[in-house]
Amino acid sequence: MPPTSQALTAERILEATEEVLRRHGPAKATVVDVARALGVSHGSVYRHFRTKAALREAVTKRWLDRTCQALAGIAAEDRDPERRLRAWLTALFDAKRRKAHEDPELFATYGVLAAEHGTVVGEHIAELTAQLTAIITAGGAAGVFSVPDPAAAARAVFQGTTRFHDPCHADQWRRPGTEEEFRAVVDLLVRGLTAPVTP
Repeated sequence: MPPTSQALTAERILEATEEVLRRHGPAKATVVDVARALGVSHGSVYRHFRTKAALREAVTKRWLDRTCQALAGIAAEDRDPERRLRAWLTALFDAKRRKAHEDPELFATYGVLAAEHGTVVGEHIAELTAQLTAIITAGGAAGVFSVPDPAAAARAVFQGTTRFHDPCHADQWRRPGTEEEFRAVVDLLVRGLTAPVTP
């Protein structure tokens, strides 16, 4: 086991875990593999993450949080809410598509891990819909959107674009015409948000 020259931190363990998952996949990757990659004993890893399941949950959350953090910047921008909404949805689609096609092994691995950790995925979706709610609420305050319940509208927008961000549809994301279909769906949703509410 090679000596480690850096202090062992949770972040270093998570980085190493990603590399191990990329090489071995979720079925074969072990805590011993992670420890070996770091040049430490597996007991040292367990001092940061009490179980293998806790480590896998943490690495899944870290991966999902990267997307949330990038999108949070768009949600917080001070610009026209409609343009902000379109930019947010496009960024979500682009981020998922980039992960699926630039690092397919790790993307597939996270599909397995996400299925194991439903709570983490639920929190991820809640954070994304909260960002959408903030954009739609701002649009209502600016008179751009006309919706009585921004949170319900945000959930509908998220569900309406599922095909463009749910990993189970990843094999369709590079298909010819997908960009045009994405824009058509977003246009339809925006028209729904801007339509006057009838009594």
